[in-house]
Amino acid sequence: MCSARRALTMLFEGSAQVVHSEDGDFNTFGFHQWADFSEEEPDPESIHGVSIKLRLPRVILLMVYDRIPRKEVKFTRHNIFQRDKNTCQYCGKKHDACDLNLDHVVPRQQDGATSWENIVCSCVPCNSRKSNRTPEQAGMHLIRQPRKPRWHPFMQVRFSLHYHESWRHFLDMAYWNVELGEDLQ
Repeated sequence: MCSARRALTMLFEGSAQVVHSEDGDFNTFGFHQWADFSEEEPDPESIHGVSIKLRLPRVILLMVYDRIPRKEVKFTRHNIFQRDKNTCQYCGKKHDACDLNLDHVVPRQQDGATSWENIVCSCVPCNSRKSNRTPEQAGMHLIRQPRKPRWHPFMQVRFSLHYHESWRHFLDMAYWNVELGEDLQ
């Protein structure tokens, strides 16, 4: 995903083409073709220049593709809840985020780090039972070892807010709209 400004820049530079679908038919347009099409088929969602009016492209086809830059998943409370699916990692029960704590598997008093590999979601009763001990010391078991999640290109895109109808042909919205818990931020 990119902004309309970025899409139009790539279109103008020739590094992208607009993909337009109508009645199940798909057409691609370069910049000048898109300008002509925009003039012939006006759309309320257009951008106005000094001497041109362009429809906002909703889907573009990159003509040059290098690779998606590697990024890291931010170490945040929301992302930890997302990784653990709002589930206590000791008893396995799913909870609302407001009813979960973040627990150091190896407590800080025992030199446990505050990291992806040492923080898990836990419910209040399990966190109280474990206290400042390791799971082994408390006679408890983790249902899954914590690890740092891998970054995915759409990880920070909130498809539940709004998507354009023309995306339907390219993205399976059922995949994106499955309830996972807290939005990644």
